[in-house]
Amino acid sequence: MTTDITGADSKHLLEEGWSTPLEAGVRGTIRGFIETLLEEELEAALGRGRYARLRTAAGERVAAAAGLGNEEGAASAVPSTGHRNGRRERQVLGSFGAITVAVPRARLDTADRRTTEWVNKTLPAYRRRTREVDALIAGAYLAGTNTRRVGRALTAIFRGAISRSTVSRVWRQIKADWESWNKRDLKSEDIVRLILDGTVVKVRLDKKATSISLLVVLGVRRDGQKVLLAVKNMGGESEAAWRGILDDLTRRGLERPELAIVDGAPGLEKALVSLWPDLPMQRCTVHKLRNLLAHAPKRLAEEIKADYADMIYADNPQVVQKRRKAFVRKWRDKCEAVATSLVEAGDQLFTFTRLPVAQWKSARTTNAIERLHLEFKRRIKTQTVLPSAETAAMLFWALLASGQIVLRKVDGWMSIARPLAEPIDLAA
Repeated sequence: MTTDITGADSKHLLEEGWSTPLEAGVRGTIRGFIETLLEEELEAALGRGRYARLRTAAGERVAAAAGLGNEEGAASAVPSTGHRNGRRERQVLGSFGAITVAVPRARLDTADRRTTEWVNKTLPAYRRRTREVDALIAGAYLAGTNTRRVGRALTAIFRGAISRSTVSRVWRQIKADWESWNKRDLKSEDIVRLILDGTVVKVRLDKKATSISLLVVLGVRRDGQKVLLAVKNMGGESEAAWRGILDDLTRRGLERPELAIVDGAPGLEKALVSLWPDLPMQRCTVHKLRNLLAHAPKRLAEEIKADYADMIYADNPQVVQKRRKAFVRKWRDKCEAVATSLVEAGDQLFTFTRLPVAQWKSARTTNAIERLHLEFKRRIKTQTVLPSAETAAMLFWALLASGQIVLRKVDGWMSIARPLAEPIDLAA
């Protein structure tokens, strides 16, 4: 017994009773829009509209013999750079469905008095699907659906244009892009800041649901733009796991950054220190708040949050350090475990105060990665278990590579090139 939907099963959904003029009208409008883009591109290449007169040497001689002056003969004529050569039909598959467009053809003149075929940029040669469709196919496959089921599920939407072999070709291309991305050179990336964090996902290993860690590294360029540098599946967040990722990044050209923002995991901090002993680190203030709350009774949670917010979100470094001392004094008497937990974080929790105030919001937490984790898990929430560890990492990467998730510049990026100030002396 099978629950798959076959092409025959879904065919009745495509008949007249299940279609509307709206769909046909939208596809017709899109077809006209694409053909207009192609026509405008060709006119730019030829330097004239469809019915503009050509200016040739023979034509000018005829005009002169007819007694036409420069104003009359040349006013409506343009130089010859090529000629049209009919049209051909091509099928295009996009998120709007499958449509057939008429692509104009032309021959362009070359410097050696020959002609060459005009190649348009609107519809690249041999590309029948838009990248959005490829991303949809890849996403369905990465989520655990096999090639046959992806083809059948998308047949009704794209009117039979997606086959099992199409899914296989898209998957091979996506996998090739993923492998190339993992080997790319990072020397040209002017990275000044790293944001590192991990999350746990369930995947199928040996036919059993197993929790693995997905370790993610974001970089911040000197222009403030965030970029995904690495995403790896590991058994946990040990020092060896993180060091393996960092060693791979440095082998591909990553230089020592000016700051690393971490979640406080001991394995990560040890890996960073072993690679860059003098690297300044910022402990995530959100993660530390969770630790403080875990050390106190629930009835004290709101009071701890209020005191912590007053300290972390103060207006300047001096006030932050003043309230830091006050926090430790108060909670050492009220709940010593809370004060001890804050002291354990040390100055790493307050490294952000050495930066310009405009950067504090983006520098004191790992929220940039946390938001990616949340979006990733939202996308896979219908799948309790992903098919494999590799596809978990690939799906995370694909969400960004396909543009479904867009990384923006960090807050305060205009001053990101300024060096860190010296830390405030608490004994003063």
